[in-house]
Amino acid sequence: MAVYTEVADEELEAFLEPYGIGQLLSYKGIAEGVENSNFMLHTDKGTYFLTLYEKRVAEEDLPFFLGLMNHLADKGIDCPVPLRNRNGEMLGRLADRPAALITFLEGVSVKRPQPKHCAELGRALAKFHLGGQDFELKRENSLSVGGWRPLFKECSARADEVVAGLAADIESELSYLEANWPGALPQGVIHADLFPDNVFFIGDKLSGVIDFYFACNDALAYDLAICLNAWCFEHDASFNITKARALLQAYHEVRPLEPSELAALPLLARGSALRFLLTRLYDWLNQQPGALVSPKNPVEYLRRLRFHRGISSPAGYGLDQ
Repeated sequence: MAVYTEVADEELEAFLEPYGIGQLLSYKGIAEGVENSNFMLHTDKGTYFLTLYEKRVAEEDLPFFLGLMNHLADKGIDCPVPLRNRNGEMLGRLADRPAALITFLEGVSVKRPQPKHCAELGRALAKFHLGGQDFELKRENSLSVGGWRPLFKECSARADEVVAGLAADIESELSYLEANWPGALPQGVIHADLFPDNVFFIGDKLSGVIDFYFACNDALAYDLAICLNAWCFEHDASFNITKARALLQAYHEVRPLEPSELAALPLLARGSALRFLLTRLYDWLNQQPGALVSPKNPVEYLRRLRFHRGISSPAGYGLDQ
């Protein structure tokens, strides 16, 4: 369960009072999320989501994250919305942590996405990118190409404990991506962590997007590359080109991709795979005794990285350039 900070009943009631959401009936910690402490609240006026931001989320970034949710909701994007207290503030403090109260989003995440889910995702992501174009706040992507080598240095000495030769493999890939990373693609606000557990559906229809705590400014097509990795591989590590085609075509119908973006997809997908390989590798090698969240095996993303090395054009993802 992703609850790192316990909250006393009296503290919680005092925190909630300025929000005017009614009488608290019950609350419980929930397992969603690995960065923060999360609680589901039930009051006589409805259901709400409470997040306490832990040390891995920089407090100075919270206005960007919370402001983005409000901005996108105003643009008609289905996502949770931070509530404001009677002073107009979206961010408060609870149990000595920054905390926000957020509307509850109906829906469930899909465990085995199908092409129809990928198409829904593509349309929603394109609307997200268009809706964020006039968001005024900026946040650099600390986990883009410039941040990968420092992260690798933190775990390179032990990388071969996971897979023989992994350190040399990553070093070679880093050098290639640093030398060839595209720098002139259309930019904007990206989600940067749009895995299936961060997308809700009701039936086959996408009901909303959650967890904006990696959102930042970067190449829009890089967000698509993250989704290719997160949604289009099967449990046996095979790539499902039908899912990829559905994702990319649906996106393209809403926000047409430029030729430069299409051409860059294989490189962006390699970079995305390396980014998640590195963060998973770091977490795998630095497991804490008694941790509440189990780290994910980095080998999954090593396989995906190796797949993308063999792709030379959008045709490898089901598109004609």
